Amino acid sequence: MNAIELDAATFRHEAEEMRFDLHVEAGEWLAVIGPSGAGKSTLLDILAGFLAPSSGIVRLDGRDVTTVLPAERPVSMVFQDDNLFPHLSAERNVALGLSPTWRLPAAVRARAREALARVGLAGLEERRPSELSGGERQRVALARAFLRERPILLLDEPFAALGPALRGDMLDLVAAQRSRLSRKPTIVMVTHHPQDAAGHADRVAFLEGGRIVLTGSPADVLSGRHPSVAAYLGRTES
Repeated sequence: MNAIELDAATFRHEAEEMRFDLHVEAGEWLAVIGPSGAGKSTLLDILAGFLAPSSGIVRLDGRDVTTVLPAERPVSMVFQDDNLFPHLSAERNVALGLSPTWRLPAAVRARAREALARVGLAGLEERRPSELSGGERQRVALARAFLRERPILLLDEPFAALGPALRGDMLDLVAAQRSRLSRKPTIVMVTHHPQDAAGHADRVAFLEGGRIVLTGSPADVLSGRHPSVAAYLGRTES
């Protein structure tokens, strides 16, 4: 069963028309790579519902959601800037994944604290984002996303600002959180770091000029046999 289906989903940005055709199986981890401006974030925004395609169909979890609002889609998304509310504690930021109200039921508060503990933030529940490091803020964002237990998780370069070692730790954390769920969420991860795809993804999609020009296993895509991928990886023969 496919968790994600994009059938000729098009979006025009200035003079450029992007078109996405993509199927992602339920439980699959897909890494999306490509040069800047290729359409990687646009692809995620269409899946999340932040951008509406001018034509084509978007199906998520077997349902046509082309015109469905973002809040009604079976999706959680983690952004590069962590998207936390600066005036709220870590606990309340996580609890928003379950309850948007100011007064938190005891059960929601307990689940938020458990989610923070699972990402290594036990004892930091009352800290605000400004009192946390960049890596800790992204852990809060991940805790919130996994607490929602939506079937699809979109990662829009959430660890791009972190160093290689910490970025690897965060990806390992995503994998660990994913594995504990009875139904593994389907992940679509945009990254500028091919090694992230090689270490965690089941499949890689390479974007260029607003099109998906190649999909395959990490080994196949990152081998550089395709000339566009070779150029992107800096392996062009002189």
